[in-house]
Amino acid sequence: MVEPMIQFYFLSIVLNALSGYVLTREPLDTSGFHWSLQNETSRLILGVLTIVVGLLKILSSVPGDLPVIGDLIPALAGFLAGFALIFEYYRSRSTREPEHTDTIERLLIHNKKWIGFIALGAAALHFLFPSVLFL
Repeated sequence: MVEPMIQFYFLSIVLNALSGYVLTREPLDTSGFHWSLQNETSRLILGVLTIVVGLLKILSSVPGDLPVIGDLIPALAGFLAGFALIFEYYRSRSTREPEHTDTIERLLIHNKKWIGFIALGAAALHFLFPSVLFL
């Protein structure tokens, strides 16, 4: 019997919403080490957690949902938002010229607000319609 994975359901909603919120906002403060959603280190940690929960969301399913397909959109939104946050951290710390990362930068950094809106939308739909296929 499959045990309910309500924890991953909740974490998926919260982390997608937080990642979406962070991606739609501009950084306010990048100095000092304090916990803030605008801090670079906090964004990196949020990105890693969002990707991990997205992966676990695909691997586990809530009873009554179809495995993998039942949570596809929130998991993909989590992957996309997490990769955008991690790549943003990498670009801010990298001293090399972006010769091989131009395409990724155009997709993730220049469109980060749209990725944020996608993550926020996926979190809201996942919260409001828990038993709908793909959500």
